[in-house]
Amino acid sequence: MLRRLHKEQPATFAFTPANLEWAQGQITKYPEGRQASAIIPLLWRAQEQEGWLTRPAIEHIADMLGMAYIRALEVATFYFMFQLQPVGSIANIQICGTTSCMICGAEDLVAVCRELINEKPHTLSADGKFSWEEVECLGACTNAPMAQIGKDYYEDLTPDSLRDLIARFSKGEVPVPGPQNGRYASEPLAGLTSLKDYEAGRKQYNASVQAAVDIGETVKRIDGTEVPILTPWLGKSGGKPAKAAKAEPKPAKAAPAEKAKVAAKETKAAPAASEASVGSKPEGLAAARDGKADDLKQIKGIGPKLEILCNSLGFYHFDQIANWTEAEVAWVDENLEGFKGRVTRDTWVEQAKILAAGGATEFSKRVDKGGVY
Repeated sequence: MLRRLHKEQPATFAFTPANLEWAQGQITKYPEGRQASAIIPLLWRAQEQEGWLTRPAIEHIADMLGMAYIRALEVATFYFMFQLQPVGSIANIQICGTTSCMICGAEDLVAVCRELINEKPHTLSADGKFSWEEVECLGACTNAPMAQIGKDYYEDLTPDSLRDLIARFSKGEVPVPGPQNGRYASEPLAGLTSLKDYEAGRKQYNASVQAAVDIGETVKRIDGTEVPILTPWLGKSGGKPAKAAKAEPKPAKAAPAEKAKVAAKETKAAPAASEASVGSKPEGLAAARDGKADDLKQIKGIGPKLEILCNSLGFYHFDQIANWTEAEVAWVDENLEGFKGRVTRDTWVEQAKILAAGGATEFSKRVDKGGVY
């Protein structure tokens, strides 16, 4: 299917202040020179904010990430989750048309959309409130036929129930998502045949529906104020990332001497880990021996940000990590805020023993060849 940008485009695009902070926080997930890896979440956030993905938004995000416009456009046109044309101001209704839903009546739901919204998919209704499209399997086959409206699934639909949903959305109501035929979740239509002991103690709605009901608004455009903006990969358990003065393309890579100064500065600013009372804290160093730390990034699971955090805790050398006891591993696992459990999961101690003895792991060989980070 040929995907092109819509012929009518707004003049400009800008993230809301909160969404801009969110976007800048996402960029910090990636090492220097790899900021382009944030392209998909940033494009998605722009679409969530505006409803569809405009050319100014694509170009604005490309500038933020230091990418050529064509590279960002390639991503936007490749993935069908990106809407390249205006969608309904209330909702874009996505009708699942794959086998289970088709057999159970998806074509009748499409007929309702053609009648009430527009004869053609990807086209606004006369009042601009709705648009629709047929999509591939949305993974709710037991509750076929179904549709995704806004952020939620509306399942076990009939033409009449879909008509009612559209009418209620049009009035500003937010109908309860999930099965529309009285089913709790995806149990047999005739009722539960097992696990009946759990039926009495369950909540009013199944987990996903209950969450949607608790939020109370499932078709609202995201502006970044819905939940706290977290950057745990920076060692922060909450709060918002620092607000940049201006979103600009990333500069050229710094010279080695300049990089060392930046690394030292970041190490001083690195957040101290919370001292949880689990295990025992390994003995750290005030500074690297002879002023030269080992490249801890040769250990699989340690990236640039985590290396800074390790240094802030006094861990600079492979032999330090290689000699950690089980109790010390438990302490570090618990105190690496934003990275808890990483030591055990990625077997740092085993890797460090090899590296401390002058050997190499498959991962460290890739690092030496420039194949990582």
